[in-house]
Amino acid sequence: MINRNRKVSRILALLAGFALLTGIGAPARAATDPELPSFPTALLYSLGNPDATPPGANDWSCTPSPSHPRPVVLVHGTWENRYDNFAKLSPALKRDGYCVFALNYGARGPGLIGQAPAVKGYGDIGESAKDLAAFVDRVRASTGSGDVDLVGHSQGGMLARQYLKFEGGAGKVHTLVSLGATHHGTTLSGIATLAETLHLLGFSPLLLGEAAQQQVVGSPFLAKLNAGGDTVPGVGYLAIATKYDEVTTPYSSAFLTAGPGATVRNVTLQDGCALDLSDHLSMTYSARAIGLVKQGLDPSAPPAPCGVNLPVL
Repeated sequence: MINRNRKVSRILALLAGFALLTGIGAPARAATDPELPSFPTALLYSLGNPDATPPGANDWSCTPSPSHPRPVVLVHGTWENRYDNFAKLSPALKRDGYCVFALNYGARGPGLIGQAPAVKGYGDIGESAKDLAAFVDRVRASTGSGDVDLVGHSQGGMLARQYLKFEGGAGKVHTLVSLGATHHGTTLSGIATLAETLHLLGFSPLLLGEAAQQQVVGSPFLAKLNAGGDTVPGVGYLAIATKYDEVTTPYSSAFLTAGPGATVRNVTLQDGCALDLSDHLSMTYSARAIGLVKQGLDPSAPPAPCGVNLPVL
């Protein structure tokens, strides 16, 4: 049954990739964008609704509660968008009483891929970090909060570190939770796997956007980001990885090492839960990953559940 469901998930992802390149979209956008159970279904929806907002996010009237005093900012990954990345995580946090915010970023610069409106996160990561900085300042001003928590998937986790180190994020961020983040880069096979799954192969790396090249192991961008250590003082880090990650490869490159004044917890989804088969794209739809995110934001949160979550790739 698991193998059959995995094949179905892959077919859905490939259909979504075909639609991405041919302009076939999803049904017209509802008044409120829906909560969806998987990355393929959320991707299909976002193709016809490229500026969709994950449910529960971007309520600019939200006031943080005493139990959850910091707003949470969600940062999507490469070639993803705020909706297809977080259509399940965002409403889960909102139901727990968090003020949740999510931005789209990185939709500028060279890259034929930019012709697909639902595709974000392909532009220069340094410029995208400036977008994140402006968004965080807007969230802080709207909520009256001195600092925020960040949750980033894939490039989003590494982008958050760029913001912390070079764009004034230190002192404005309490906790960074990352999922499958390219903190130490990925191999070319990882970038190719993501492109193949989204049916984006056949183009040169330049046409796929600058961010893809910047995330390859050994890039000048990563060398500068990681010079002097992985962390900044005063921030707590939770780095979540899955051993079935076929994009951030090897998956251990998603882990961090604590420097002075910072704390780091590295967690593999399958530790204590062999049932979770999450890969790179499905991990933000894993009930276990969502539970771990909640623990990272609030140590008093219940233990993360263990259950089956199927891969996309």
